[in-house]
Amino acid sequence: MRSANRDWLRDPERVRRLAYGAAGLIVALVVTTAEGGLSVPAGWAWVVLPVGLAALTLRPRHRALVFAVCAGFVALVSTGESVQLGLAAGTFVFVSTCVDPARRPWLGWVFGLLGAVGALATALLNQRGLYEQPFAFVAGGYLLAILLRSWSRGHALTRETGELRGQAAWLEQRTNLARELHDVVGHHVTAMVVQAEAGQLSDNPGAALRAIADSGRTALSELDTLVVHLRDPGAAIVVSAPPRLSDIDELLAQPLRHQGVTVRVRLDPEPGLDEIGVLAVYRIAQEALTNIARHAKATAAWVELVRIGDRVRLRVSDDGVGPPRAPARGSGLLGIEERVSARGGSWKLSQRPGGGTMLEADLPVVKT
Repeated sequence: MRSANRDWLRDPERVRRLAYGAAGLIVALVVTTAEGGLSVPAGWAWVVLPVGLAALTLRPRHRALVFAVCAGFVALVSTGESVQLGLAAGTFVFVSTCVDPARRPWLGWVFGLLGAVGALATALLNQRGLYEQPFAFVAGGYLLAILLRSWSRGHALTRETGELRGQAAWLEQRTNLARELHDVVGHHVTAMVVQAEAGQLSDNPGAALRAIADSGRTALSELDTLVVHLRDPGAAIVVSAPPRLSDIDELLAQPLRHQGVTVRVRLDPEPGLDEIGVLAVYRIAQEALTNIARHAKATAAWVELVRIGDRVRLRVSDDGVGPPRAPARGSGLLGIEERVSARGGSWKLSQRPGGGTMLEADLPVVKT
């Protein structure tokens, strides 16, 4: 029960309505109980009640102006004998400031202050001494309104920030999912195409069919894992079996070898990469080798992973036709860029000395 009440009071709109209701009761109680000691007949103070109620039908800016005028009027007609009217003036200042849509509201403060100055001047002219209470009520009403506005705005910003963070996390998950889908599907489909083409020229087509079936089962397994994430966005995106660096030679290079391409792989035995770093290197090499199989028309390819100080350098190159003059930033290259940027590294695609294409990616190692 106590928790429910706390949650109820944390809603700025509910708190605002509660404050407005309390303000209306205070004004009605103060004005209707003021019997004398005003600078005008007591009945004139009652005018603010129907005027305030009528203001509720106006637009916020006009409503704030009407409440501000009421604050100034009540403060002006109050005297030392009707000091309670200062409370009504402060309440009108509070409501005027709260409903004012301006970023820096001033109507309630200015009119309330003018009314307080007028009341002080009237008291001095009538030789009733200093009458400074309206200033305190006006200042108090304005301060409370500013605090309520600030709290409401802070609550709204906090809520919007939470929503934006949720959207950013959702977009990041979608991006990761799209990247993984591209890498998984692209590589395995390429492998299946290469194996099918090789099987047509092979003396043992059954072996090619078995290899195609193995690639298809692996692709389906990886896709099933990713589909789980589609059903449950809160689930982490993981592959069914986290890759090892040795899989670059044992798995990724096989489609190229089936094409008759000589692939040499040299991997540093202690690159200093964590599991996420290994996955990034694996996926970058996967994309590079898949592109070689699709487009390079190469006879040889090289994969080299070496540690240089506090960074590791992955280099994938071939002796094929070379990169296009203006490489299209498709899903593959975009995925490489995202993976490298996420790790705080750098990468480039360039012409290999002697002909062909060379992709280099530098990633930081895990600091121990």
